Parts: sequence; C-alpha cells; structure tokens
Amino acid sequence: MQVITQVNELRETMQALRCRGKSIGFVPTMGALHEGHLQLLRASANDNDITVCSIFVNPTQFNNPEDYNLYPRTLDADIALLQATGCDYIFAPTPEAIYPQQNMLQFSFGKLETVMEGEHRPGHFNGVATIVGKFFNIVQPHKAYFGQKDLQQVAIVRQLILGLGFNIELVCYPTVRETDGLAMSSRNKRLNADQRKIAVSLHVALELARKQLVQVPLPTIKEAVAAYLKDKPEVALEYFEIADPLTLQPLTTITDVQEVALCIAAHVGPVRLIDNLVVNLSEV
Repeated sequence: MQVITQVNELRETMQALRCRGKSIGFVPTMGALHEGHLQLLRASANDNDITVCSIFVNPTQFNNPEDYNLYPRTLDADIALLQATGCDYIFAPTPEAIYPQQNMLQFSFGKLETVMEGEHRPGHFNGVATIVGKFFNIVQPHKAYFGQKDLQQVAIVRQLILGLGFNIELVCYPTVRETDGLAMSSRNKRLNADQRKIAVSLHVALELARKQLVQVPLPTIKEAVAAYLKDKPEVALEYFEIADPLTLQPLTTITDVQEVALCIAAHVGPVRLIDNLVVNLSEV
C-alpha cells in the first residue's frame, strides 16, 4: 500500500494503471475511518484490480469553520486500518494541493439542494461536487463507492456523474450501524459517553416513523418524531423528512410510491448527526 500526497503523482500512476488495463475502484473519505468506510474499501478491492482511498477533510463543504477545525483527523490510525482492506493507494493531499487558488466553481442541482442538507447547510453540496469532481478527474476510476448514510450526497454525486458525463459507475452500500443501531460516523468520535448513549435516539426515532408508515398520515408521523426527541437531553432536532428516495423531495402522501426515505438531522450536544432509512412499503 502506497501513500501519495501529490496530485500529479497520483494522476500519472492511475493513468499508467489504466493503460495496462487495470480496473480502478475509488472510495473518497474525510478520514477518521470506521467500519462503514472499510465495508466500501473491501467491496472495491473485491470488484477491482486497484483500489484508491482518498483521505481529505474538504474545507469547501463546511459552512461552519469551527466544525471544519474540530473534524477528527487520524491519518496514522486510518493508514493502519487500511492495511487489511485490500487498499492499494491512499491519496492524502494538503488543502493547498487541491485548491492552489481560491475555488470559484459553482454547481446547481436544482430542487435536490434546496431540501434537508442543502437547506440547512448552504454551499455544502457545491463543496461536495467540487471535491468529488476534482478527485474523479485525478483518479479516473471505473467505480466509485459511497455509503447510504449520506443519502442526499449520493443523489448529488449521481447527478454530477450524469451531468458531466463521467464514465464512472456509482456504487452505494447500506449504512453500517453500531450494535445499538447508531449509524457509524466519524463525528461519533466527538461525542462524550453520555452523548453517545443518547445519540441512538435518532435511530429509534426513524424506527418509530417506519412502524407508523401506511397506518397514520405523514404529518402525524412527523409530529410523533418531534415529540419523541423533544425531551431527550442534549438532542436538538434540525429536521425530519419523509421523502422520495431518489429526488429527496418531501412527500405529502405515500399513495402510489413503493419506497420512501426517512431522513433525520439533529445536534447531540455540539455534534451534528444525520441518519436515514430507505423503506420498501411492501415490507412494512
């Protein structure tokens, strides 16, 4: 496994591998790796000749400078974890290498970026699209792997691939959870012991909503989720939406739909967490 920090070195290495007919899988991360990331890396290693993992805390997707500064950075531990996944190359550039000048790019994803994460984190998806587009151009992978926990991000990347004509297959894997149901996230490392215990209430809220689907009106479900979380210590609900799993647009009824996405964001203490469930209504 080789660690590369320079853009040109990785670009030239990938071009040489492609010329030799090697298939390349790519897993973009911001580090502080957990089993959710490792699942993607093992899948890539199984599907492709070469696997590349980027570790880069991208400044352009943070609309809160404090959040960017506090984001966990554990490069040495991440490298140790990657040893057993089949990863061949780690791309760990500096911000200066990726952004040699001020970023002026602007992407628009229409209604997709006006809801949920787009509504509450202005500019976030422009930063996501910028860095993913840059990495796609540098790595030129055949397949790119993302986790369902960032469901709206997956939808944004799907539109980026289609809109810019990247010849890349997008592969999405289910959310990996702790034994109590909490979605694995790098941000979990910032929770203290009490906050960690209460953070599972986000998953419990999603399950509460899932059990009520097809039984009660959607506004009533949203009220029930808000009421459940209202009295939880240190939990501040930012949004809970019942949405179309592809467009992420809120639904007012589930008549004539086969799947719905239950999406939630909340602060637990100082840490902002997100989670979702994609529910097949025939299985409710």
